[in-house]
Amino acid sequence: MDRNAGILAHAAGGRDSGDLDLLGPGRAADPSGDAPFTSTGHLPPRRTVSGLLRSAHTTYAPLDDGTVADYIPSLAAADPGRFGISVCGVDGTSFSIGDAQDAFSLQSISKAFTFALVCDAIGHTTVRQAVGVNNTGLAFDSVMALELNGGSPRNPMVNAGALVIISLTPGDSAAAKWQFLQEGMSRFAGRRLPLDAQVYDSEAATNHRNRALAALLRSYGHMSYDPLLTTDIYTRQCSLLVTARDLAVMGATLADGGVNPLTHERVVGPSVCRDTLAVMATSGMYQRSGDWLYEVGLPGKSGVSGGIVTVAPGKGAMATYSPRLDATGTSVRGQHATRSLSRSLGLDLFASAPEPDAASPGTPEHAT
Repeated sequence: MDRNAGILAHAAGGRDSGDLDLLGPGRAADPSGDAPFTSTGHLPPRRTVSGLLRSAHTTYAPLDDGTVADYIPSLAAADPGRFGISVCGVDGTSFSIGDAQDAFSLQSISKAFTFALVCDAIGHTTVRQAVGVNNTGLAFDSVMALELNGGSPRNPMVNAGALVIISLTPGDSAAAKWQFLQEGMSRFAGRRLPLDAQVYDSEAATNHRNRALAALLRSYGHMSYDPLLTTDIYTRQCSLLVTARDLAVMGATLADGGVNPLTHERVVGPSVCRDTLAVMATSGMYQRSGDWLYEVGLPGKSGVSGGIVTVAPGKGAMATYSPRLDATGTSVRGQHATRSLSRSLGLDLFASAPEPDAASPGTPEHAT
């Protein structure tokens, strides 16, 4: 039995009774094919989108709640006044305002795209068995969450789950794994994403908790690669530089069935986009993911550098950048702007309106 097979066997045996019974004997194959019918739509007209972005930026720029992340020294120097918003449609149409071209490190937003790349490489069922897809209900770097669940990370959006995903990344060496991830992230963005050496050095000197999580995962049999090398690759992916516009394009690639709307290159398959958006919806905002879905109605992922990306399948994606964070490590301005624009742009997945020519009340029509 190879290392990955051992990991998967251990993970499958560790599922709790709360998991859906979809991975039992005879049910372990990946779902066949992609959905023949999908939910799609369009962004409002260009003038409308531009006006709504200007309004949101003007409204929320004065907010000075929250603080810049200071537990990573390189992030503590961020200008708290920065604020940018960008939207990209699946047709490649893009809109930006404010500091949308300012570069910042991906941080935990990288988890969503790493998950997509690895899921595309090794499969839906393999990833679910090895990592899980349920919210922990605890902080993104919680050790308790691992201990309470027999060493299972539970989902790929928390640090422990992201570390397991990296250990499963294709490649026989750390250099090969890193190349796979950096090139894949760059295809999502439509341009080569550089590594911020200063951020990397700063995080590498202070990532003691992530190294401890990786060692704990190894002790439980959930880590298929060297824990220290895995942590280093994770630190590197978090240190990739992006802009809000890059993030909007990356999100729009997930919204467009895995095809980058600018380069028209297929990055991952449509079913992988569906899987990625599902885990972003349930766990992308950690223990506040339920609040996020209730208020915003879109899959989202945040990072402690101040970025947020949200995706409307079939329509496009929105990204914000503002370094002031709330207690959970999510941008304050970004949350407010995203909530407002989700509704005004018609992106909320749970919003609906009556069919204009529906039958009169009291006279329902039944399909025959």
